[in-house]
Amino acid sequence: MSHPCLTCGACCAVFRVSFYWAEGDDATPIGVPIELTEKLDHFHRAMRGTNQKDPRCVALEGIIGTSVFCSIYGRHPSICRDFAPAWIDEQPNERCDQARQRKGLEPLTPESWNKPDNLPQVA
Repeated sequence: MSHPCLTCGACCAVFRVSFYWAEGDDATPIGVPIELTEKLDHFHRAMRGTNQKDPRCVALEGIIGTSVFCSIYGRHPSICRDFAPAWIDEQPNERCDQARQRKGLEPLTPESWNKPDNLPQVA
């Protein structure tokens, strides 16, 4: 079964990824690599590339809508860990839908989580 996020990446290329400074690896050994962040204020950092008009997280690898992954998965900020894709837990997520729409992708549905890799996908 394919995880829909591995063919999406929209949230990483639409929203600013800001978080509390102490999530960085200068404060927490397995934290977010600070060389991939920028300072927002005394208390917050943002992932490089996300605090601009056309955001794209520096840690996002691949082609949005085709095949993507986070190059620091496991060390990514809490805001990323807390962002639930639509219908993963049987609940909609308007922000997920908005991000996908801005990147020209259809919103996820409950069925998005039940499509085996080896079967043709019907639009």
